[in-house]
Amino acid sequence: MKKQKNKQICPVEKAGGLDNKIRRWLQNPQKILKGYIKEGMVVLDVGCGPGLFSVEMAKMVGKSGRVISADLQEGMLQKLKIKIQGTEIEKRIKLHKCEEDKIVVSEKVDFILAFYMVHEVPDQKKFFKEIESILKPKGKVLIVEPKFHVSKKAFEKTIIDAKDIGLKPIEKPKIIFSRTMILEK
Repeated sequence: MKKQKNKQICPVEKAGGLDNKIRRWLQNPQKILKGYIKEGMVVLDVGCGPGLFSVEMAKMVGKSGRVISADLQEGMLQKLKIKIQGTEIEKRIKLHKCEEDKIVVSEKVDFILAFYMVHEVPDQKKFFKEIESILKPKGKVLIVEPKFHVSKKAFEKTIIDAKDIGLKPIEKPKIIFSRTMILEK
């Protein structure tokens, strides 16, 4: 997920803005994900940042499930590591550092969350090909993009790129300040 003109990734120094009480209230991970994540699932939080969603996903998958928290920046993964250290969910979360232009997860997953990060990806078709290869049959992806960064037209192009790879749009959940789509393999 390489930096490119208009494809800046959120710096580690701004991680506090990604996980705070106001955001947890406005974009409550439990409310957003409750219909998609079940106990025992293996899920991927791609572009996990400091782990706002990863922590809640780990609670939702229970002791028999697993969360792969993937990020391009080691600093974001370290923030998440510190947050979960010594907690019961620490064993459920696997921290994974992505390569610049690949996620590089070989394990098949039931669900993928890509929250406010697809617009940072330089080659979205390549990204969706990799996403499709990671998903189990009938697996789902939740794409959430910020309305203040991503125009309706740009989001529609993102969904077309996903459809071209073979992912099927099935639902548009309502998430404040966001453009959304659930895609299924």
